[in-house]
Amino acid sequence: MATIGMGDIKKGKRLEMDGNPYKVTEFQHVKPGKGAAFVRMKIKNLSTGKVIDKTVHAGDKFEVPELEQKTMQYLYDDGEFLQFMDTVTFDQIGLTHGQVGKDTFDFMIDGMEADILFHNGRAISVEIPQTVVLKIVETPPNFKGDSQGGKKPATLESGAVVQVPFHILEGESIKVDTVDGKYLERAK
Repeated sequence: MATIGMGDIKKGKRLEMDGNPYKVTEFQHVKPGKGAAFVRMKIKNLSTGKVIDKTVHAGDKFEVPELEQKTMQYLYDDGEFLQFMDTVTFDQIGLTHGQVGKDTFDFMIDGMEADILFHNGRAISVEIPQTVVLKIVETPPNFKGDSQGGKKPATLESGAVVQVPFHILEGESIKVDTVDGKYLERAK
């Protein structure tokens, strides 16, 4: 297996510690007046999403994790597992709500494609596109006198609730940022 050392650490670099895959989210090379240089970094556990601080010294080595990314189609929620199908082999896997994450699941609809990251053959995370187009299934009607800059809640077909401008109506499709959970624009 390939290894990386202190000099190879950069933002976005992936490494393995104690059998868990991590991604570097922040790093800082420190060269004190006395003593050896070191690197302070924040790393995110790709399995759990937990972020930890780690200090790396010269000579420390990390394995490069064996990660595989597959595009899979979300099929349905059977109550216990969310079912996904490989779009090439048609194999199906079931992931728990915890593995997918609430923030991701809120914007998923049946038939949507998602990128699933596998570590040593085990699914560890699910990513959906940063922007998705979803239909509004419920929102209060407009009333005369509603302010131009105001917002109102809208329930989307995925079940998520986002704030939309007053002029957006029930039945319309909108573009939503899945990272921030915010309305972007009316879908064209």
